[in-house]
Amino acid sequence: MTTTPTTPARPMLSLDQAVQQLLAATPALAETERLSTFDALGRVLAEDVRSLLDVPPHDNSSMDGYALRVADVAAVGIEMPVTQRIAAGQVGGVLEAGSAARIFTGAPVPSGADAIVMQEQCEALPEGRVRIDAVPEPGAWIRRRGEDVREGSVVLPRGTRLTPQALGLAASVGAATLAVLRRPRVALFSTGDELVMPGEPLPPGAIYNSNRFTLRALLQAQGCEVIDLGIVPDRLDPTREALRRAATSSDLILTCGGVSVGEEDHLKPAVQAEGRLDLWQIAIKPGKPLAFGAVRRPEPAHGTVRRDAGGGEALFIGLPGNPVSSFVTFLLCVRPVLLALQGVAHAEPRAVDAVAGFDWPRPDRRREFLRARRGADGRLELFPNQSSGVLSSAVWAEGLVDNPPGQTIARGQTVRFIAFAELLSP
Repeated sequence: MTTTPTTPARPMLSLDQAVQQLLAATPALAETERLSTFDALGRVLAEDVRSLLDVPPHDNSSMDGYALRVADVAAVGIEMPVTQRIAAGQVGGVLEAGSAARIFTGAPVPSGADAIVMQEQCEALPEGRVRIDAVPEPGAWIRRRGEDVREGSVVLPRGTRLTPQALGLAASVGAATLAVLRRPRVALFSTGDELVMPGEPLPPGAIYNSNRFTLRALLQAQGCEVIDLGIVPDRLDPTREALRRAATSSDLILTCGGVSVGEEDHLKPAVQAEGRLDLWQIAIKPGKPLAFGAVRRPEPAHGTVRRDAGGGEALFIGLPGNPVSSFVTFLLCVRPVLLALQGVAHAEPRAVDAVAGFDWPRPDRRREFLRARRGADGRLELFPNQSSGVLSSAVWAEGLVDNPPGQTIARGQTVRFIAFAELLSP
């Protein structure tokens, strides 16, 4: 009797290995655009922002009070004339010895003054005089020119994600417009004859297509331009056609389902026919199956302009089909790819130490990501059902417990917790 040799199972990749390989295969976008600083929220800088001036541009008062010369206030109770009044946006004259200037927050410090005494430590007197009830130190309550930013310095480096405060900083140094990378274009579609859109009747054996909504929203939250191709018929030719259409206009094609080893579907042969595909097993739970490859771009028609990252192919990632597996794998594997496309350096999601308010006596041999949130006592509590099909667990939770392979957890033990706010940030 002869036996047919079997191909040994490929070892599972660690999450770190998988992310490293994904990043190594992801080219950064090169196409840029210039936007008004008003309109650049969430975009990624394509070039450094340098200051056009010192900030603040002049010595100014950080308090409402009186500008004076320290040498004129030898003791508490000194009285002197108030010779000028300086509001923000005004420039005072030279301060004469033995006099004070009424000054307001943000106003330029007059030449000759070397300290500010806050108004709470002064008393206005008749006939335009003031009594100083504190002896100031040189430089008191003066914000020095350039103490925040020096002219010519880089205030926002290339690759910075523009937050509200970053836009404020850019404006403060005179940047009216900003050069940013264009948004990544991601084509998204679903395959499966069992999928039905919400609002339609649900036939026996059918399910509503929740992953389409979750993934589309995740992509939008990451600042992507989403090309939603909807539900593709579960046949080879329509799947190949969808891949060709997606590759024409996108940097990345994202699907879910049909990537488990040995699973019968049309997605794998379609990607293999239109490009290349590698099926990975990643040692995480939920998750594990991931497809990664690329789809060749059709040659553009004569006279048309290609709207993609350039090159001859679009990246392809196929996520597992279970809702929580798809959600978690996106956060751990797809998000780093989207950041790399935008030239943002990858960094491990920041975990914080937290105290477990639960027991986890039967760990998996894979690295586990458990849905959890903080209880009233500050300790983490787990959602009761950690199944990869229970999407309500991801809504209930505030983040994931990052549990190493084979690690049990006892109540009161310190664990690593990654908040969704960290994983969902663009």
